[in-house]
Amino acid sequence: MFKRKSIRHAILLSLSLSMLFVGLPTTQIHAASAETRILLDGYDLPFSAAPTVIQGSTMVPFRSIAEALNISVEWNPKAQTITAKSRGVGEATTVILTLNKKQAVVNGEAVNIPIAPIQMKGSVLVPLSFFSKQFGAGVAWDAGTRQVLITSPQQAIYRLGFYAISSFAERSYVNEFDGVAFGWARIQEDGTVTTSGKDFYWPKASGDVSPESIVTDAASGGVKPSLMVFAGDRGGELTKMIEDDQLREKAITDIVALARDKGFGGITLDFEGLGLTGDREQAKQSYTKFVKQLAEQTGPAGLQLSLALHPLNSSYQGYDYKALGKVADELIIMAYAYEGEKGPEPLKRVDDAIKLAMQETSKDKLLLGISMGSENEQSISSKIGLAKRYDLKGIAIWRIGLIGDSSLAKMNESTMRASGQ
Repeated sequence: MFKRKSIRHAILLSLSLSMLFVGLPTTQIHAASAETRILLDGYDLPFSAAPTVIQGSTMVPFRSIAEALNISVEWNPKAQTITAKSRGVGEATTVILTLNKKQAVVNGEAVNIPIAPIQMKGSVLVPLSFFSKQFGAGVAWDAGTRQVLITSPQQAIYRLGFYAISSFAERSYVNEFDGVAFGWARIQEDGTVTTSGKDFYWPKASGDVSPESIVTDAASGGVKPSLMVFAGDRGGELTKMIEDDQLREKAITDIVALARDKGFGGITLDFEGLGLTGDREQAKQSYTKFVKQLAEQTGPAGLQLSLALHPLNSSYQGYDYKALGKVADELIIMAYAYEGEKGPEPLKRVDDAIKLAMQETSKDKLLLGISMGSENEQSISSKIGLAKRYDLKGIAIWRIGLIGDSSLAKMNESTMRASGQ
C-alpha cells in the first residue's frame, strides 16, 4: 500500500510540474521524490508541498518553513503577494514576495532573488537560500539523502536553570539565565517541609560565598531567583501531604515564609511521582487543590509560581495541566527520562508532550524541560529547536551543574536571554 501511494504521489507531482513549467528544459526541473524530508533543527518538519529543484536551486514551501521559524505570513490572493514578518534577534524583517516575480521587497528595499516564487498545490515555493539571506536561518540541501536541512536563527526566549546537586562549581552560569530555581528544600517522609537531608537541602557557606549571597547576586544581575521545593512519592509522602488538610496548610505556610525570608522572587514546585498507581483523579484533584491554595498566598506576596510537571505522555497521570495552567505562572514540561536517561530523549516523544500540553494551556505559560544528563550537543539544539518551533515561553535546563561550556555554547547559539542581559 505504501509503495502504491508513493508511486501515485510521484506521478501526480510530475504532472503538476510539467503543467507549471511548460517551456523550460526538462533537465532544469527535478521534482523531489516522496522520500524528501525537511529537517528543522534536526527534526522532521511537515510540509504542504514537496521541495523541488529548479535550475539548480532548491525550492521549498514558504509558509511551512516560515511559520515554524515564527515568521508571520499573510497571503494576498488579489495581488498574488506574500508578506512575511520575522521577530528574531535585532530589528524585525519584513519581506514582500510576488508570485512569478524575481524581485522581493525587504524592509522597503528591492532585492533580486535567483528564482521567482512559484505556486504548486496551493503552496508558494521559494529558493531555500532565501531563508538564510533574509531571516538568518542556516540552510542546506543534501542531495544524497534528499534532505532539506534548516537551522533556526538565534531567538530571544526565557531561559530557566535549575541549581541543585553539585551546581556550586558552575554557579558562574547563573547569569546566563533569566531565572534560576534553587533546589534547597524538599518534602520529607512525614509530609513536612525541610531544608536538610539528602540531595535537596540548604547548602553551607563556602568562605565568603553563602547561599543567600548567591541568591542576592542573581537578583542583582537581573536573574529571578526562585525557591525550588522537591517532593517524590516513592514512600507516599507527597500524597500524604497534599491530602491532609493540616499538613497541606503547614507546608504552604512554611514554603511561602521561607521564600520571602530568603529573598526569593518565586516558588518552583517539583512534585514528582503522582498518578503512577492508585486513584489518578484523586491525585489530580489533591495536587490542584494544593497549588490553588499556594497561589492564594504567592500572588499577594509578589512571588511567581512555577510548576515542574511530568509530561502528559508519561506514566505519571496525576497532573491536570488545564486546571494548573489557570493558577500557576509557568508550567515546565519535564519531557525526559523516557528511556531512563540512557541517551538523548526521543524527539517524537518530546514533540508529542509539547502538543498535548498546548491542548490544555497557553503556550505562553509553557517551558520545555531539558535534562542535560541525557542529552548531547546536537540533541540539545534539537530540543531547544522544538521550543522555538512551537513558540513556547522558553526552556528549563536541568541542571546548571551539568551544563558545561560546550552545552552552554550550544544554548547560546540557538537562544539568548529574553531579558536581553
